[in-house]
Amino acid sequence: METRGADANAVTEAVNQLIDEYRIRCLWFLRPDYYPSTPEERLRVLGYIERHGDREGFRRAATLKRWLSPHSGGPSAIS
Repeated sequence: METRGADANAVTEAVNQLIDEYRIRCLWFLRPDYYPSTPEERLRVLGYIERHGDREGFRRAATLKRWLSPHSGGPSAIS
């Protein structure tokens, strides 16, 4: 699934760009060279931006979190 890998790379790049934009404003406590390397770390940093950033940062972080959140492929408990 090459498309999936390309999508994952695009999301990773978007997360890193957002980190760069908000590093001084609300991620000052992270190392200057820190970029998350796992989906869990990316979700954590996006949560920091949602909590400590501005409205635009909240919106962009929430969008990226939706891309990173695991989707269940199993049957629904209701069905």
